[in-house]
Amino acid sequence: MDRPINEDASVELYKFEDEQGKHTFWHTSAHLLAEALQELYPGIQFGFGPAVESGFFYDVMPAEGQVISENDFAKIEAKMMELAKKNEPVVRKEVAKADALAEFKADGQTYKCEHIEQDLEDGTITTYTQGNFTDLCRGPHLLNTGLIKAVKITSVAGAFWRGDAKREQMTRIYGISFPKKKMLDEYLVIRSEER
Repeated sequence: MDRPINEDASVELYKFEDEQGKHTFWHTSAHLLAEALQELYPGIQFGFGPAVESGFFYDVMPAEGQVISENDFAKIEAKMMELAKKNEPVVRKEVAKADALAEFKADGQTYKCEHIEQDLEDGTITTYTQGNFTDLCRGPHLLNTGLIKAVKITSVAGAFWRGDAKREQMTRIYGISFPKKKMLDEYLVIRSEER
């Protein structure tokens, strides 16, 4: 909504109920999860954090001595909601490969640097920033984090970096989010009935 249209284009608006709307909402929620983890776990490393069919996840490598378990879910959810209430704008920026590499190296993000070096071409790299968190990303995203009104961390699992069993195992944190608390409440009732 806030990007200029520089050539002929068609514009389509989506609601949360639309598949594309959910995807954008959950993608932004993955970034919000990462921002919360960055505040809660100093030195954490970030892999990939996409939207999926029923929510989102983020693959992370906690710093030495840190473990993220089910006992941490409430703390992570609370931090996510604290950050969402700040209504932080989600700002897109086009960056040169060398600049992206320098920025993520300065932050000590070795997985992001590997991704930049191996997968991304100069002239195609974009970042999205909200608050103190910046991620490599093609988007799209919500305009701000304030639209996220309810979150639930649903599970934690192991996942190999880049899906390669020869690489290090990361921590994958799954979650789901909604634009209304009532929607989360209804989701949780349905889940409990499925068990």
